[in-house]
Amino acid sequence: MTVWLLGDQLSPDAAPLATADHVLMIEAHGFAERLPYHPAKLTLLFSAMRHCRDELRGRGYEVTYVETETFGEGLSEYFEAAPDDALVLMDPPSHGAAARFTELVEERGGTLTVVENDRFLTTPDLFDEWAGDRSVDEGFRQEQWYRFVRREFDILMNGDEPEGGAWNYDDQNRETPPDGWSPPPTPTFDPDALTREVHEFVTERYADHWGNPSLEAVVWPVTRSEALSALDHFVSARLPEFGDYQDALVEGEWALSHSLLSSSLNLGLLHPQEVVDSAVEAYHREEAPLNSVEGFVRQVVGWREFMRHVYRRAMPAMGEANQLEQERELPPLYWDGETDMTCLSEAVSHVHDRGYAHHIERLMVLSNFALVYGAAPQALNRWFHLGFVDAYHWVTTPNVVGMGSFATDVLSSKPYASSGNYINEMSDFCAGCEYTVSRTTGEGACPFNALYWDFLKENEERLRGTGRMGLMYSHVDNKSDEEWEAIRERAETVRERARAGEL
Repeated sequence: MTVWLLGDQLSPDAAPLATADHVLMIEAHGFAERLPYHPAKLTLLFSAMRHCRDELRGRGYEVTYVETETFGEGLSEYFEAAPDDALVLMDPPSHGAAARFTELVEERGGTLTVVENDRFLTTPDLFDEWAGDRSVDEGFRQEQWYRFVRREFDILMNGDEPEGGAWNYDDQNRETPPDGWSPPPTPTFDPDALTREVHEFVTERYADHWGNPSLEAVVWPVTRSEALSALDHFVSARLPEFGDYQDALVEGEWALSHSLLSSSLNLGLLHPQEVVDSAVEAYHREEAPLNSVEGFVRQVVGWREFMRHVYRRAMPAMGEANQLEQERELPPLYWDGETDMTCLSEAVSHVHDRGYAHHIERLMVLSNFALVYGAAPQALNRWFHLGFVDAYHWVTTPNVVGMGSFATDVLSSKPYASSGNYINEMSDFCAGCEYTVSRTTGEGACPFNALYWDFLKENEERLRGTGRMGLMYSHVDNKSDEEWEAIRERAETVRERARAGEL
Protein backbone atom coordinates (compact mmCIF):
# COMPACT_ATOMS: atom_id res chain seq x y z
CA MET A 1 0.00 0.00 0.00
CA THR A 2 1.26 3.48 -0.91
CA VAL A 3 0.35 6.39 1.35
CA TRP A 4 0.35 9.80 -0.26
CA LEU A 5 1.42 12.19 2.48
CA LEU A 6 0.64 15.87 2.04
CA GLY A 7 2.59 18.81 3.39
CA ASP A 8 0.15 19.40 6.26
CA GLN A 9 0.19 15.74 7.36
CA LEU A 10 3.85 15.44 8.33
CA SER A 11 3.61 12.97 11.17
CA PRO A 12 5.69 9.79 10.92
CA ASP A 13 3.02 8.28 13.16
CA ALA A 14 0.03 9.13 10.94
CA ALA A 15 -2.43 6.25 11.11
CA PRO A 16 -2.25 5.08 7.44
CA LEU A 17 1.52 4.67 7.72
CA ALA A 18 1.09 1.78 10.16
CA THR A 19 0.21 -0.56 7.28
CA ALA A 20 2.09 1.16 4.46
CA ASP A 21 5.07 -0.23 2.62
CA HIS A 22 5.61 2.85 0.48
CA VAL A 23 5.14 6.61 0.84
CA LEU A 24 4.63 9.23 -1.85
CA MET A 25 5.37 12.90 -1.21
CA ILE A 26 5.05 15.63 -3.83
CA GLU A 27 6.72 19.00 -3.30
CA ALA A 28 4.84 21.20 -5.76
CA HIS A 29 6.32 24.63 -6.37
CA GLY A 30 3.90 26.24 -8.82
CA PHE A 31 1.16 26.94 -6.25
CA ALA A 32 3.50 29.30 -4.43
CA GLU A 33 3.36 31.75 -7.32
CA ARG A 34 -0.41 32.22 -7.07
CA LEU A 35 0.12 34.56 -4.12
CA PRO A 36 3.31 36.24 -2.85
CA TYR A 37 3.60 33.84 0.09
CA HIS A 38 5.94 34.79 2.93
CA PRO A 39 9.41 33.26 2.38
CA ALA A 40 9.38 31.92 5.95
CA LYS A 41 6.11 30.10 5.24
CA LEU A 42 7.47 28.44 2.11
CA THR A 43 10.80 27.61 3.73
CA LEU A 44 9.00 26.07 6.69
CA LEU A 45 6.71 23.98 4.49
CA PHE A 46 9.32 22.60 2.10
CA SER A 47 11.91 22.05 4.83
CA ALA A 48 9.42 20.25 7.06
CA MET A 49 8.43 18.01 4.14
CA ARG A 50 12.04 17.09 3.36
CA HIS A 51 12.83 16.44 7.00
CA CYS A 52 9.76 14.20 7.26
CA ARG A 53 10.92 12.34 4.15
CA ASP A 54 14.30 11.69 5.73
CA GLU A 55 12.79 10.60 9.03
CA LEU A 56 10.48 8.15 7.28
CA ARG A 57 13.39 6.71 5.36
CA GLY A 58 15.29 6.39 8.61
CA ARG A 59 12.38 4.37 9.95
CA GLY A 60 12.62 1.97 7.02
CA TYR A 61 9.94 3.32 4.70
CA GLU A 62 10.51 3.46 0.96
CA VAL A 63 9.72 7.09 0.08
CA THR A 64 9.24 8.49 -3.40
CA TYR A 65 9.79 12.22 -3.14
CA VAL A 66 8.95 14.24 -6.25
CA GLU A 67 9.93 17.89 -6.69
CA THR A 68 7.85 19.39 -9.47
CA GLU A 69 5.61 22.27 -10.49
CA THR A 70 2.15 20.83 -9.90
CA PHE A 71 0.55 17.87 -8.16
CA GLY A 72 -0.62 16.66 -11.56
CA GLU A 73 2.92 16.62 -12.93
CA GLY A 74 4.16 14.91 -9.79
CA LEU A 75 1.51 12.20 -10.09
CA SER A 76 2.34 11.70 -13.78
CA GLU A 77 5.97 11.14 -12.89
CA TYR A 78 5.02 8.75 -10.13
CA PHE A 79 2.60 6.66 -12.19
CA GLU A 80 5.09 6.34 -15.03
CA ALA A 81 7.26 4.38 -12.60
CA ALA A 82 4.37 2.68 -10.75
CA PRO A 83 1.45 2.32 -13.20
CA ASP A 84 -1.97 1.46 -11.79
CA ASP A 85 -0.81 1.89 -8.20
CA ALA A 86 -3.42 2.32 -5.47
CA LEU A 87 -2.88 5.33 -3.22
CA VAL A 88 -4.25 6.08 0.23
CA LEU A 89 -4.65 9.70 1.29
CA MET A 90 -5.76 11.24 4.57
CA ASP A 91 -8.68 13.54 3.87
CA PRO A 92 -7.26 17.05 3.35
CA PRO A 93 -9.24 19.70 5.26
CA SER A 94 -9.25 22.33 2.49
CA HIS A 95 -12.51 22.43 0.58
CA GLY A 96 -12.63 20.31 -2.57
CA ALA A 97 -9.06 19.04 -2.26
CA ALA A 98 -9.99 15.35 -1.91
CA ALA A 99 -12.17 15.48 -5.02
CA ARG A 100 -9.48 17.27 -7.05
CA PHE A 101 -6.80 14.81 -5.97
CA THR A 102 -9.04 11.84 -6.76
CA GLU A 103 -9.61 13.17 -10.26
CA LEU A 104 -5.89 13.75 -10.81
CA VAL A 105 -5.04 10.21 -9.74
CA GLU A 106 -7.78 8.55 -11.77
CA GLU A 107 -6.81 10.53 -14.88
CA ARG A 108 -3.41 8.85 -14.63
CA GLY A 109 -4.76 5.35 -14.24
CA GLY A 110 -4.41 4.99 -10.49
CA THR A 111 -6.92 4.74 -7.67
CA LEU A 112 -7.18 6.91 -4.57
CA THR A 113 -8.77 5.88 -1.30
CA VAL A 114 -9.45 8.84 1.01
CA VAL A 115 -9.40 7.93 4.70
CA GLU A 116 -10.03 9.89 7.88
CA ASN A 117 -7.51 12.56 8.76
CA ASP A 118 -6.11 11.70 12.18
CA ARG A 119 -4.28 15.02 12.62
CA PHE A 120 -7.36 16.35 14.43
CA LEU A 121 -8.92 15.34 17.72
CA THR A 122 -12.54 15.23 16.56
CA THR A 123 -14.00 13.65 13.45
CA PRO A 124 -16.51 15.04 10.98
CA ASP A 125 -18.98 12.37 12.12
CA LEU A 126 -18.68 13.52 15.73
CA PHE A 127 -19.32 17.15 14.80
CA ASP A 128 -22.26 16.21 12.60
CA GLU A 129 -23.70 14.12 15.42
CA TRP A 130 -23.34 17.08 17.78
CA ALA A 131 -24.83 19.54 15.25
CA GLY A 132 -27.82 17.28 14.58
CA ASP A 133 -30.38 18.92 12.31
CA ARG A 134 -28.93 22.39 12.78
CA SER A 135 -28.21 23.96 9.39
CA VAL A 136 -25.47 26.33 8.32
CA ASP A 137 -28.07 29.07 7.97
CA GLU A 138 -28.91 28.71 11.67
CA GLY A 139 -25.22 29.04 12.56
CA PHE A 140 -23.01 27.21 15.04
CA ARG A 141 -21.71 28.51 18.35
CA GLN A 142 -18.28 27.60 19.64
CA GLU A 143 -19.09 27.61 23.35
CA GLN A 144 -21.63 24.80 23.01
CA TRP A 145 -19.22 22.73 20.94
CA TYR A 146 -16.37 23.38 23.37
CA ARG A 147 -18.36 22.05 26.32
CA PHE A 148 -19.39 19.01 24.31
CA VAL A 149 -15.75 18.19 23.44
CA ARG A 150 -14.62 18.67 27.03
CA ARG A 151 -17.22 16.16 28.19
CA GLU A 152 -16.69 13.76 25.29
CA PHE A 153 -12.91 13.51 25.85
CA ASP A 154 -12.93 14.07 29.61
CA ILE A 155 -10.68 17.14 29.40
CA LEU A 156 -10.45 19.24 32.55
CA MET A 157 -13.57 17.63 33.95
CA ASN A 158 -14.46 16.76 37.53
CA GLY A 159 -17.12 14.16 36.96
CA ASP A 160 -19.87 15.90 35.02
CA GLU A 161 -18.70 19.38 36.00
CA PRO A 162 -15.84 21.46 34.60
CA GLU A 163 -12.67 21.58 36.66
CA GLY A 164 -12.82 24.54 39.02
CA GLY A 165 -16.57 24.96 38.54
CA ALA A 166 -16.47 27.18 35.44
CA TRP A 167 -16.20 26.43 31.74
CA ASN A 168 -13.92 29.36 31.02
CA TYR A 169 -11.84 31.89 32.88
CA ASP A 170 -11.92 34.78 30.45
CA ASP A 171 -12.34 37.26 33.29
CA GLN A 172 -8.87 36.26 34.55
CA ASN A 173 -7.26 36.32 31.11
CA ARG A 174 -7.39 40.01 30.31
CA GLU A 175 -4.52 41.36 32.37
CA THR A 176 -1.95 43.84 31.12
CA PRO A 177 1.64 43.00 32.11
CA PRO A 178 3.07 45.28 34.78
CA ASP A 179 5.88 47.73 34.06
CA GLY A 180 9.19 45.93 33.82
CA TRP A 181 7.65 42.58 32.91
CA SER A 182 9.49 40.55 30.31
CA PRO A 183 8.09 37.47 28.57
CA PRO A 184 9.93 34.17 28.67
CA PRO A 185 12.52 33.75 25.92
CA THR A 186 11.20 32.19 22.74
CA PRO A 187 12.49 28.74 21.76
CA THR A 188 15.17 28.76 19.09
CA PHE A 189 15.96 26.22 16.40
CA ASP A 190 19.20 26.52 14.49
CA PRO A 191 18.56 25.94 10.78
CA ASP A 192 20.45 22.90 9.55
CA ALA A 193 21.96 22.39 6.11
CA LEU A 194 18.69 21.12 4.68
CA THR A 195 16.73 24.14 5.87
CA ARG A 196 19.45 26.45 4.54
CA GLU A 197 19.25 24.72 1.17
CA VAL A 198 15.49 25.13 1.07
CA HIS A 199 15.73 28.76 2.11
CA GLU A 200 18.21 29.50 -0.65
CA PHE A 201 15.86 27.92 -3.20
CA VAL A 202 12.84 29.83 -1.88
CA THR A 203 14.50 33.24 -1.79
CA GLU A 204 15.89 32.79 -5.31
CA ARG A 205 12.76 31.45 -6.96
CA TYR A 206 10.26 33.64 -5.09
CA ALA A 207 12.43 36.72 -4.80
CA ASP A 208 9.52 39.13 -5.24
CA HIS A 209 7.35 37.69 -2.47
CA TRP A 210 6.14 39.66 0.54
CA GLY A 211 7.78 39.33 3.94
CA ASN A 212 11.21 39.18 5.50
CA PRO A 213 13.42 37.04 3.23
CA SER A 214 16.10 36.50 5.87
CA LEU A 215 16.74 33.05 7.28
CA GLU A 216 16.31 34.68 10.68
CA ALA A 217 12.56 34.78 9.97
CA VAL A 218 12.42 30.98 10.05
CA VAL A 219 12.01 30.59 13.81
CA TRP A 220 9.63 27.64 13.59
CA PRO A 221 10.12 23.90 14.17
CA VAL A 222 10.70 21.92 10.97
CA THR A 223 10.88 18.45 12.52
CA ARG A 224 8.80 16.36 14.87
CA SER A 225 11.57 16.46 17.50
CA GLU A 226 11.82 20.25 17.30
CA ALA A 227 8.05 20.54 17.62
CA LEU A 228 8.10 18.37 20.74
CA SER A 229 10.87 20.56 22.15
CA ALA A 230 8.74 23.64 21.45
CA LEU A 231 5.81 22.00 23.24
CA ASP A 232 7.96 21.22 26.28
CA HIS A 233 9.26 24.78 26.30
CA PHE A 234 5.75 26.22 26.19
CA VAL A 235 4.43 24.06 29.01
CA SER A 236 7.41 24.68 31.29
CA ALA A 237 8.28 28.32 30.52
CA ARG A 238 5.30 30.04 28.89
CA LEU A 239 2.09 28.33 29.99
CA PRO A 240 2.15 29.60 33.62
CA GLU A 241 1.59 33.21 32.48
CA PHE A 242 -0.20 32.46 29.23
CA GLY A 243 -3.67 32.87 30.71
CA ASP A 244 -3.14 36.21 32.42
CA TYR A 245 -1.65 37.90 29.37
CA GLN A 246 -3.13 35.98 26.45
CA ASP A 247 -5.12 39.01 25.27
CA ALA A 248 -2.42 41.58 25.99
CA LEU A 249 -0.58 43.74 23.46
CA VAL A 250 2.85 45.04 24.43
CA GLU A 251 4.98 47.30 22.27
CA GLY A 252 8.13 45.58 21.07
CA GLU A 253 6.94 42.08 22.02
CA TRP A 254 5.75 39.70 19.32
CA ALA A 255 5.41 36.44 21.27
CA LEU A 256 4.57 37.30 24.89
CA SER A 257 3.60 33.99 26.55
CA HIS A 258 1.83 32.46 23.56
CA SER A 259 2.48 28.84 22.67
CA LEU A 260 3.87 29.44 19.14
CA LEU A 261 2.70 25.90 18.32
CA SER A 262 0.12 26.65 15.62
CA SER A 263 2.47 26.08 12.69
CA SER A 264 3.53 22.70 14.13
CA LEU A 265 -0.09 21.67 14.69
CA ASN A 266 -1.13 22.72 11.20
CA LEU A 267 1.79 20.93 9.56
CA GLY A 268 0.90 17.74 11.42
CA LEU A 269 4.13 17.71 13.45
CA LEU A 270 2.09 17.82 16.67
CA HIS A 271 -1.27 16.27 17.47
CA PRO A 272 -3.87 18.29 19.39
CA GLN A 273 -4.34 15.45 21.88
CA GLU A 274 -0.70 15.52 22.96
CA VAL A 275 -0.52 19.28 23.36
CA VAL A 276 -3.72 19.32 25.41
CA ASP A 277 -2.52 16.40 27.52
CA SER A 278 0.79 18.16 28.21
CA ALA A 279 -0.97 21.31 29.39
CA VAL A 280 -3.49 19.45 31.54
CA GLU A 281 -0.75 17.38 33.13
CA ALA A 282 1.07 20.59 34.06
CA TYR A 283 -2.10 21.75 35.83
CA HIS A 284 -2.37 18.50 37.76
CA ARG A 285 1.29 18.82 38.77
CA GLU A 286 0.42 22.36 39.99
CA GLU A 287 2.94 23.83 37.57
CA ALA A 288 0.40 25.96 35.68
CA PRO A 289 -2.80 27.69 36.89
CA LEU A 290 -6.23 26.66 35.72
CA ASN A 291 -6.96 29.90 33.88
CA SER A 292 -3.87 29.39 31.71
CA VAL A 293 -4.51 25.72 31.00
CA GLU A 294 -8.20 26.13 30.28
CA GLY A 295 -7.51 29.10 27.99
CA PHE A 296 -5.02 27.08 25.99
CA VAL A 297 -7.26 24.00 25.86
CA ARG A 298 -10.07 26.19 24.54
CA GLN A 299 -7.87 27.49 21.72
CA VAL A 300 -6.94 23.97 20.64
CA VAL A 301 -9.94 21.67 21.16
CA GLY A 302 -12.56 24.38 21.21
CA TRP A 303 -11.61 26.89 18.58
CA ARG A 304 -9.26 25.07 16.18
CA GLU A 305 -11.44 21.98 15.92
CA PHE A 306 -14.58 24.10 15.64
CA MET A 307 -13.16 26.16 12.79
CA ARG A 308 -12.24 23.06 10.84
CA HIS A 309 -15.75 21.65 11.02
CA VAL A 310 -17.66 24.89 10.43
CA TYR A 311 -15.47 25.51 7.39
CA ARG A 312 -16.29 22.02 6.12
CA ARG A 313 -20.02 22.57 6.59
CA ALA A 314 -20.16 26.16 5.31
CA MET A 315 -18.02 25.95 2.19
CA PRO A 316 -18.04 26.94 -0.59
CA ALA A 317 -20.47 29.75 0.29
CA MET A 318 -18.33 30.94 3.20
CA GLY A 319 -15.37 31.62 0.92
CA GLU A 320 -17.31 34.24 -1.05
CA ALA A 321 -19.53 35.54 1.75
CA ASN A 322 -19.87 39.29 2.14
CA GLN A 323 -23.09 40.07 3.98
CA LEU A 324 -21.98 43.64 4.77
CA GLU A 325 -21.09 44.23 1.09
CA GLN A 326 -17.66 45.66 1.85
CA GLU A 327 -15.51 46.08 -1.25
CA ARG A 328 -12.57 48.38 -0.50
CA GLU A 329 -9.03 47.21 -1.23
CA LEU A 330 -6.66 46.74 1.67
CA PRO A 331 -4.75 49.96 2.28
CA PRO A 332 -1.00 50.01 1.60
CA LEU A 333 -0.13 49.86 5.31
CA TYR A 334 -0.89 46.11 5.28
CA TRP A 335 1.97 45.69 2.85
CA ASP A 336 4.51 48.27 3.95
CA GLY A 337 3.62 48.78 7.62
CA GLU A 338 4.00 52.52 7.11
CA THR A 339 1.57 54.13 9.54
CA ASP A 340 1.68 56.31 12.64
CA MET A 341 -0.86 53.99 14.29
CA THR A 342 1.29 52.05 16.77
CA CYS A 343 -1.08 49.09 16.96
CA LEU A 344 -1.11 48.48 13.22
CA SER A 345 2.58 49.21 12.79
CA GLU A 346 3.39 46.62 15.45
CA ALA A 347 1.03 43.95 14.12
CA VAL A 348 2.02 44.28 10.47
CA SER A 349 5.71 44.24 11.36
CA HIS A 350 5.24 41.02 13.33
CA VAL A 351 3.68 39.33 10.31
CA HIS A 352 6.26 40.75 7.94
CA ASP A 353 9.21 39.79 10.13
CA ARG A 354 8.25 36.21 11.09
CA GLY A 355 4.92 35.35 9.46
CA TYR A 356 3.12 35.46 12.78
CA ALA A 357 0.97 37.61 15.07
CA HIS A 358 -0.99 36.36 18.03
CA HIS A 359 -4.77 35.98 18.11
CA ILE A 360 -5.67 39.41 19.52
CA GLU A 361 -3.46 41.16 16.96
CA ARG A 362 -5.17 39.08 14.27
CA LEU A 363 -8.73 39.71 15.43
CA MET A 364 -8.79 43.06 17.21
CA VAL A 365 -6.10 44.96 15.29
CA LEU A 366 -5.60 43.58 11.77
CA SER A 367 -9.11 42.27 11.14
CA ASN A 368 -10.84 44.96 13.19
CA PHE A 369 -9.25 47.78 11.21
CA ALA A 370 -10.04 46.13 7.89
CA LEU A 371 -13.64 45.62 9.04
CA VAL A 372 -14.35 49.19 10.12
CA TYR A 373 -12.36 50.53 7.16
CA GLY A 374 -14.61 48.52 4.82
CA ALA A 375 -12.11 46.15 3.20
CA ALA A 376 -13.36 43.25 1.13
CA PRO A 377 -13.31 40.05 3.23
CA GLN A 378 -11.66 38.06 0.46
CA ALA A 379 -8.82 40.58 0.15
CA LEU A 380 -8.15 40.33 3.87
CA ASN A 381 -8.34 36.53 3.67
CA ARG A 382 -5.72 36.44 0.91
CA TRP A 383 -3.42 38.66 2.96
CA PHE A 384 -3.68 36.39 5.98
CA HIS A 385 -3.25 33.31 3.82
CA LEU A 386 -0.04 34.50 2.19
CA GLY A 387 1.45 36.19 5.23
CA PHE A 388 1.07 33.73 8.12
CA VAL A 389 3.20 30.61 8.52
CA ASP A 390 0.28 28.71 10.10
CA ALA A 391 -2.30 29.76 7.50
CA TYR A 392 -4.25 27.37 5.30
CA HIS A 393 -7.54 28.00 3.53
CA TRP A 394 -9.46 26.02 6.16
CA VAL A 395 -7.78 28.11 8.87
CA THR A 396 -8.08 31.63 7.52
CA THR A 397 -11.48 31.46 5.85
CA PRO A 398 -13.61 30.88 8.97
CA ASN A 399 -11.38 33.07 11.13
CA VAL A 400 -11.01 35.98 8.70
CA VAL A 401 -14.06 35.86 6.43
CA GLY A 402 -16.37 34.48 9.10
CA MET A 403 -15.23 35.97 12.38
CA GLY A 404 -12.90 38.87 11.60
CA SER A 405 -14.92 40.33 8.72
CA PHE A 406 -18.39 39.23 9.86
CA ALA A 407 -19.04 38.40 6.22
CA THR A 408 -21.30 35.61 7.47
CA ASP A 409 -22.98 35.03 10.82
CA VAL A 410 -22.46 31.26 10.72
CA LEU A 411 -19.82 31.64 13.48
CA SER A 412 -20.87 34.60 15.58
CA SER A 413 -23.92 36.74 16.24
CA LYS A 414 -22.12 40.08 16.09
CA PRO A 415 -19.09 41.66 14.41
CA TYR A 416 -15.84 41.88 16.36
CA ALA A 417 -15.57 45.62 15.78
CA SER A 418 -14.28 48.10 18.32
CA SER A 419 -13.02 51.62 18.72
CA GLY A 420 -9.58 52.46 20.02
CA ASN A 421 -10.80 51.98 23.59
CA TYR A 422 -10.37 48.20 23.42
CA ILE A 423 -6.78 48.49 22.23
CA ASN A 424 -6.06 51.06 24.91
CA GLU A 425 -7.41 48.73 27.59
CA MET A 426 -5.39 45.73 26.38
CA SER A 427 -2.12 47.40 25.41
CA ASP A 428 0.49 50.00 26.09
CA PHE A 429 0.31 51.16 22.47
CA CYS A 430 -1.82 54.25 22.84
CA ALA A 431 0.31 56.17 25.34
CA GLY A 432 3.08 56.79 22.83
CA CYS A 433 0.99 56.78 19.64
CA GLU A 434 0.85 59.82 17.35
CA TYR A 435 -2.95 59.62 17.54
CA THR A 436 -5.05 60.43 20.60
CA VAL A 437 -7.26 57.53 21.64
CA SER A 438 -9.59 59.71 23.71
CA ARG A 439 -10.62 61.72 20.67
CA THR A 440 -13.03 60.64 17.92
CA THR A 441 -13.03 63.59 15.54
CA GLY A 442 -10.67 66.24 14.34
CA GLU A 443 -7.02 66.13 13.35
CA GLY A 444 -5.02 63.69 15.47
CA ALA A 445 -7.99 61.64 16.68
CA CYS A 446 -7.48 57.87 16.80
CA PRO A 447 -8.56 56.54 13.37
CA PHE A 448 -10.27 53.56 14.93
CA ASN A 449 -12.82 55.77 16.69
CA ALA A 450 -14.45 57.57 13.76
CA LEU A 451 -14.21 54.45 11.59
CA TYR A 452 -15.98 52.41 14.27
CA TRP A 453 -18.92 54.73 14.67
CA ASP A 454 -19.20 55.28 10.95
CA PHE A 455 -19.16 51.49 10.48
CA LEU A 456 -22.08 51.11 12.91
CA LYS A 457 -24.02 53.85 11.12
CA GLU A 458 -23.32 52.47 7.64
CA ASN A 459 -24.42 48.97 8.64
CA GLU A 460 -27.26 49.93 10.96
CA GLU A 461 -29.94 48.12 8.98
CA ARG A 462 -28.03 44.85 9.18
CA LEU A 463 -26.62 45.15 12.70
CA ARG A 464 -29.25 46.89 14.81
CA GLY A 465 -31.01 44.19 16.76
CA THR A 466 -28.18 41.73 16.23
CA GLY A 467 -27.15 39.86 19.37
CA ARG A 468 -25.29 41.97 21.93
CA MET A 469 -25.35 45.13 19.79
CA GLY A 470 -28.13 46.90 21.70
CA LEU A 471 -25.81 48.91 23.96
CA MET A 472 -23.74 50.17 21.04
CA TYR A 473 -26.81 51.33 19.16
CA SER A 474 -28.07 53.14 22.24
CA HIS A 475 -24.87 55.20 21.95
CA VAL A 476 -25.52 55.66 18.23
CA ASP A 477 -28.96 57.04 19.06
CA ASN A 478 -27.54 59.51 21.57
CA LYS A 479 -25.27 61.29 19.11
CA SER A 480 -26.42 64.56 17.61
CA ASP A 481 -26.51 65.43 13.92
CA GLU A 482 -23.48 67.65 14.43
CA GLU A 483 -21.54 64.77 15.97
CA TRP A 484 -22.43 62.49 13.07
CA GLU A 485 -21.34 65.06 10.53
CA ALA A 486 -17.94 65.35 12.26
CA ILE A 487 -17.63 61.56 12.54
CA ARG A 488 -18.38 61.04 8.83
CA GLU A 489 -15.91 63.76 7.88
CA ARG A 490 -13.16 62.26 10.03
CA ALA A 491 -13.88 58.71 8.83
CA GLU A 492 -13.62 59.77 5.19
CA THR A 493 -10.37 61.62 5.91
CA VAL A 494 -8.96 58.52 7.56
CA ARG A 495 -9.94 56.33 4.60
CA GLU A 496 -8.46 58.80 2.09
CA ARG A 497 -5.17 58.95 3.97
CA ALA A 498 -5.10 55.18 4.38
CA ARG A 499 -5.64 54.70 0.64
CA ALA A 500 -2.83 57.18 -0.03
CA GLY A 501 -0.48 55.45 2.40
CA GLU A 502 -0.40 58.51 4.64
CA LEU A 503 -2.21 57.34 7.78
